[in-house]
Amino acid sequence: MDSPRLREVVHYADGKRSLISYDSGTSIRVAGVLVVRLSGRVVEGRGEGLAAHRTVPALPGRLPTECPLSGLTGSTGEALLEIGA
Repeated sequence: MDSPRLREVVHYADGKRSLISYDSGTSIRVAGVLVVRLSGRVVEGRGEGLAAHRTVPALPGRLPTECPLSGLTGSTGEALLEIGA
């Protein structure tokens, strides 16, 4: 049985769109920041067939020592989407 894939729709200012299907992801913690990187392909629309990568740094709203049992309950940060890279 295939595992479920994460999909994302990107809408462009000219009305076009891209459908991205992510099939793998990794996460690492660097200096208290959790960085998640998803990898996949554009499966429909603009850039069809191109590789796509989304990188999301999750900056914790609390100190890591405050949430050892509850985990990361919230974060702030910006995401980076690369298509064709």
